Amino acid sequence: MEDHHGTKDIPGYDLGSPTIAKSPISLDELSDLKASTLFTDEDVVYLRLSYDVLKDQAEELVTMWRGIIALHPHLAEYSQDERTGEPDKEYGEKVGKRFEQWVLDTARAEYDQDWLNYQYEIGLRHHRAKKNKTDGAHTAAHIRGRDLIAFSAAIVSPMRPYLEKGGHSAEVVNRMQEAWWKSMILQVTLWSQPYMKDGDF
Repeated sequence: MEDHHGTKDIPGYDLGSPTIAKSPISLDELSDLKASTLFTDEDVVYLRLSYDVLKDQAEELVTMWRGIIALHPHLAEYSQDERTGEPDKEYGEKVGKRFEQWVLDTARAEYDQDWLNYQYEIGLRHHRAKKNKTDGAHTAAHIRGRDLIAFSAAIVSPMRPYLEKGGHSAEVVNRMQEAWWKSMILQVTLWSQPYMKDGDF
């Protein structure tokens, strides 16, 4: 299947597909969440500026993040085939391609209904509701909510050296990373919805 922008063939990448469930959160409620994170139109500008900086570094970023995961057994276990105890390489490759596309999607900062629906899908794919189903994998059937939320810090905190490669001033790099922090918190909030009891989100 081609990705949302018609540029890649990524298995399981379904942004914009009618097969994706509609997010229970409305676009108006998304606006409220943006306000809660102090996310503004200026942050959109800096995220989109980061696109040109990161578009050729997405694979490197994912490799770096996976290196962090590999260092911590409580995170690394999520990618292991439970039948063998070894990393599921095919699963890892498919997830990795979607992870790279996520970098581009985050930097494009297109907060439309398709994007909102896909955040719900991402949450479901980390939760026991849909974990492994997209790829027919045999890895852990559920990613603990605490790990989903806590690892968001490991996504943005190490990004600065990658953002600096665009040759922008320190102030612009700061603004790009700040925009990434806000977007990351916004996204992990949305991903957390399947983990909460009805009425608690």
